Amino acid sequence: MQQELININGIDITLFKSNRAKSINITIKPFTGVRVSVPQSIGFKKAKRIAKDRIEWIRTHLSKMQKEEEKFTVFTGDTEFKTRSHKLNIKLADVDHPKAIVRDNKINVLVPKQYSISDTDVQKEIRRGIERAWRKEAKNYLPDRVMQLADKHNFKINSVSIQNAKTRWGSCSHNNNINLSLHLMRLPDYLIDYVILHELVHTKIKNHSSEFWQLLNIVSGNAKKLDREVKDFKIQIY
Repeated sequence: MQQELININGIDITLFKSNRAKSINITIKPFTGVRVSVPQSIGFKKAKRIAKDRIEWIRTHLSKMQKEEEKFTVFTGDTEFKTRSHKLNIKLADVDHPKAIVRDNKINVLVPKQYSISDTDVQKEIRRGIERAWRKEAKNYLPDRVMQLADKHNFKINSVSIQNAKTRWGSCSHNNNINLSLHLMRLPDYLIDYVILHELVHTKIKNHSSEFWQLLNIVSGNAKKLDREVKDFKIQIY
């Protein structure tokens, strides 16, 4: 992938060519910093001008993002972390690179003895292990729960899939295929049910009209309150 790192007023910005981008787009995400996607038909020179013109906007949002980064868990050898049915264990071992093994309700992360647990590669592997555990738990729980709620409230669906989605908890396609994020396993059961019901209602109403909220309120009870509770959780932050 063609890319270029630039610095504007002390802020590092990565420009990269994208086959999917239809226009120049600036994104700021935790631990990835400022990235500017540039269509193949547009040169980096123009992207630099746009980034420079929006540098104050970038600075403001970068500050907000950095505050979000501070909420991330920095795992140590003493960190106690549990998913619904898995427990995290981090230990130094005779391995060449960090390795997460998810088995027997455990997330065993092996860390080379020459590494520090705080190293970025180790922290990423720990998170990969945790997310693999959540995926296992999600596959064991979510499809059955979707079918239970669909049957209870007379919704019809085609399929249920589990994804490592980090921008939304769930979605419903025009063909009534339900897609759910494995990160739902971090939520209490009643909020998982709310997200599932939200997507099930979309099998009948493909928008967020008043009619949608009326039906959702009937099947979930106090839908607006539950929606606010879900929004208190940040998918990318744990």
